[in-house]
Amino acid sequence: MNDGYWGYHLLENCTDCDHELITSEENVREYVSELIDAIDMVAYGPCHVHRFATHDEDKAGLSFFQLIETSHIAGHFCENTNECFLDIFSCKPFDINEAKAMSYKYFRHQESIARIIYRDGANFY
Repeated sequence: MNDGYWGYHLLENCTDCDHELITSEENVREYVSELIDAIDMVAYGPCHVHRFATHDEDKAGLSFFQLIETSHIAGHFCENTNECFLDIFSCKPFDINEAKAMSYKYFRHQESIARIIYRDGANFY
């Protein structure tokens, strides 16, 4: 990983997740806690987990947000389609493969697509 970048931003979309796992607030909290350790980050404050998008059952599901000392980890789970959308942003480099392994461990998706964006003040790479 190029240490010359200011920020590292992982976006992962997962399909065909285990419905019980993505609808469990306890599972989401455990995922966030273990992910933080696995990618060597430090939590700042509590993890917020709430059910959102209730106005549209096609998009409804749990969302979470966790501040970390180097930025944040966030995600949204779509109950109707068993999908999840995960976002890790940090100014500290982290192990992308480990982050992806954690999402599989906790949500058992059949497929995922991930993109890493390297950022500095003026560009995305």
